[in-house]
Amino acid sequence: MHQLAKERIDQLPIAGGAMHPGSMPITEKGESLFEHAAWLYVLCREKLFRDDTQRMISALWPERSPSAGTKMIEFGCGPGFYSCQFAAHFPQLSVTGVDSSEAQLAWARTKKLALNLSNCGFECGDVLSLSCADESYEALIASRLFTILPQRKQAIAEMFRILRPGGRAFVAEPRHLFRANVPLMTMRLLAGLTRFRAGYREPGRATVLSATAFEQLFATQPWRNMRTWQDGRYQYALCEKG
Repeated sequence: MHQLAKERIDQLPIAGGAMHPGSMPITEKGESLFEHAAWLYVLCREKLFRDDTQRMISALWPERSPSAGTKMIEFGCGPGFYSCQFAAHFPQLSVTGVDSSEAQLAWARTKKLALNLSNCGFECGDVLSLSCADESYEALIASRLFTILPQRKQAIAEMFRILRPGGRAFVAEPRHLFRANVPLMTMRLLAGLTRFRAGYREPGRATVLSATAFEQLFATQPWRNMRTWQDGRYQYALCEKG
């Protein structure tokens, strides 16, 4: 990739879509809105955001279902919406959701128990540097993650590292600024009404990636196959490791 294109990716502003803290390093200083207003983000995820479960399934396993023992990981799982959806849909699948917010993970574990799922688990961790070994997973999903993450290239590299050869990653991101801003604005409003607090780690304003920047971001890793596309309010990437 041309050096100028690489520099443009690195210089993209910090952004925020669904903005759960799985999209931020857990070493980041400052209190998180996702801890202070966890229930509000859960409401947005359950009631407002698009459900891409079927789109993800079709992309990851076209015309078939995952084989027994297939391992999937979700980057920035938040309250476990997708991880639980996949675990419930495919009992033969082993799902791990990773997020840096203990409050969000508490919601995810409650959801898991309510659905009586035994094939998924949730871990607190930094999606930029996971403790798992190289080539640990056959499938990876992330939704509304990169719009808040400054170290986007590092996260893509971590995706590539932990996927096995032939493994696929599916990423969904919002395209429009106003809708991407809704969770951040509402959580900040709630925080201001209930307790004045400066220094939240989340940015004050969300941005979204252009189609070109989105494609260039994934092109920083040597995928065997990679494509990006837009569908209404969202844009998607499907990447396969060689």
